[in-house]
Amino acid sequence: MAMKASLQLRVGTQLTMTPQLQQAIALLQLSTLDLRQEIQQAMESNPLLELDDEFGEQATQETPDDDWASEIPEQLATDSDWSDTYQDLGAPAGGEGPDFERQAQSQSLQGHLAWQLAMSDLDPRARQIAESLIDAVDDAGYLATSLDEIRGGLRQQGLADLRSQEMERVLLRLQQFDPTGIFARDLRECLQLQLGALPDDTPLLPQARRLVRQFLEALAGGDRRLLKRRLGLDDDALDATIALVRGLDPRPGSAFASVTDDYVIPDLVAYHDQRGWHVELNPEALPRLRIQPDYAALVRRADRSDDNQFLKEHLQEARWLMKSLSSRNDTLLRVGREILARQLDFLERGEEAMKPLILADIAQAVEMHESTISRVTTQKFIHTPRGVFELKFFFSSHVGGGEGEGDAHSSTAIRARIRKLIQEEPPRKPLSDSRLVTLLDEAGIQVARRTVAKYREAMGIPSSSERRRLR
Repeated sequence: MAMKASLQLRVGTQLTMTPQLQQAIALLQLSTLDLRQEIQQAMESNPLLELDDEFGEQATQETPDDDWASEIPEQLATDSDWSDTYQDLGAPAGGEGPDFERQAQSQSLQGHLAWQLAMSDLDPRARQIAESLIDAVDDAGYLATSLDEIRGGLRQQGLADLRSQEMERVLLRLQQFDPTGIFARDLRECLQLQLGALPDDTPLLPQARRLVRQFLEALAGGDRRLLKRRLGLDDDALDATIALVRGLDPRPGSAFASVTDDYVIPDLVAYHDQRGWHVELNPEALPRLRIQPDYAALVRRADRSDDNQFLKEHLQEARWLMKSLSSRNDTLLRVGREILARQLDFLERGEEAMKPLILADIAQAVEMHESTISRVTTQKFIHTPRGVFELKFFFSSHVGGGEGEGDAHSSTAIRARIRKLIQEEPPRKPLSDSRLVTLLDEAGIQVARRTVAKYREAMGIPSSSERRRLR
């Protein structure tokens, strides 16, 4: 049966990832320290950039009437979801993003996975299973303990009816977390997960999948003759297939550090005065750039000399950078103000007053994608009267509560309440986890005993029997 060729018209919207927009999104992701280094490198390579003494909106008034100036929009659309970024950058749809999405040096792998879990919609039972699986992930990103062993431990924690199929379902969900290839049980599964995240039209993808599934040993042994015969490939196609497989990351967790950098520069400052609470950009965080006026004046010349073309190109780059920095500051300030507006009780009363908050809440309020909120809140810090916090600190999942949505409490607030109860307990009669559950229930916070034990252990607080011995 012959196939009939036809033309179809599809109508849709897609964000075009120009190099300038890539730059704007990259700057949005960088921490202040990394951004300072980026700015320093830009100044060293671009003679039209120089430091301004004052902090404020990036100057963009130079040569506004030039033809090329109209190419720079008033606002940069740095808001995009993962699919926007992946499609146009040639990265996996649903897998890892470009390199600037992987600035993970200041966060542990377990912390990164736990934060994603807190932002997920798993039910309490699946969440408990997921937490045990996260605990079993090693530094390379592999599941270091067998599912049967993990299931045995969960059964002792109260999930007596837990079956292997349920464990597999939760594991499959976690294998969709970032970085791609996480929670694999061996190298083959790790590579299969990464290949599964690539677009279906990736050249030689079926052959690469079969190679990983059946012939990893032959690849390790360099048996090209077998690979060519079994995969039906010539030398060039085999080289391309092998390159695709070797371009994957066999240790997806290794990009994350085991320790964090204690030195941070707050991007935002929160303060209180007679008019109420305010959130502003930290004037000490970033240097203010301007375009070197003498060079900019030379650009106005009408000649087409090589020197003048050189200056025009660098002037264009300088203005795009300054617009990207301005867009970054505007987005960061907008998101920071919305977060603090929802967590004013924390500023006034402390962690016990922290409200449940997830990425979707802020994304909906500021009309941006959740992925943009994730970029803005990663490695961005705010100075408050209560200390310096990463913006991600203010997100916390819903836990406990009564029948109404307003009765839910954040996990951060529950931890603070547990810590306070233990600090105030009678020295000779420490509160057991069961007693803590009762006291929390009396306060309208309904949580399971295993949840209390998990929070207590996460805070490094010994059990009641150990506390009694220590005293």
